[in-house]
Amino acid sequence: MFDLTGKCAVVVGGTSGLGKAIALGLAAAGADVVASSRSQEMVDSVADTLEASGRRTLRLLSDVTDRNSLQELHDRVKPVFGKIDILVNSAGITKRIPTLDCPEDLWNRIMNVNLSGTLRTCQVFGKSMLEQKHGRIINVASLSTFVAFQDVAAYGASKAAVGALTRSLAIEWATQGVCVNAIAPGIFPTDLNRALLDSPRGRELLLRTPMNRFGNVDEVAGAAIFLASDESAYLTGEIIAVDGGYLASGVNQ
Repeated sequence: MFDLTGKCAVVVGGTSGLGKAIALGLAAAGADVVASSRSQEMVDSVADTLEASGRRTLRLLSDVTDRNSLQELHDRVKPVFGKIDILVNSAGITKRIPTLDCPEDLWNRIMNVNLSGTLRTCQVFGKSMLEQKHGRIINVASLSTFVAFQDVAAYGASKAAVGALTRSLAIEWATQGVCVNAIAPGIFPTDLNRALLDSPRGRELLLRTPMNRFGNVDEVAGAAIFLASDESAYLTGEIIAVDGGYLASGVNQ
């Protein structure tokens, strides 16, 4: 069970943080994986790790704000591997700022990357999956898909919309062999948020997490492997929280 041998996965935003952990997890389960982002250095680094593990990969850049780059990514991967079975959308940005002070260009930038970028990627790769009558799309949502966090309204709105997009695509494509689900990660220390987690905000997040610890990035890979596998064939339109119990919690002290 959960064997991805012979599958081809593309992880957009797959060269750092949770995206990288998911890419490496899919590879460990047997998939050939193309981890793509805007940084050639980071793409090469992850590709080195994938190749060292015996998996096939390609060293390709992509930018979710540029539809042509996503189409090129698709068009260069498919002829090499013959098909694309799995797509993971992990590219995302955020900025902490009071909503009244958030300029419209910043709001639009966050929406463009997190929401419209996910849409573009789903459209480009989803078309191919629909033609082959099989595919697994895994979007990366957030706890803020469900609850609000102080001073990140643009990010929260974008991730709530990613949840809605996930469900909409799921029902549109459910009869055509393509399952569309999402993972909502809890709090996972990465290079981007490590300083935040040492602050009072981080301590509050920890207090609200029943497991009384933050996640290890590798702990999100299991959910991705399940959603990418044949064992999830009857599961679509779901958002799985990997959060140490955060969303389930009321008072936990």
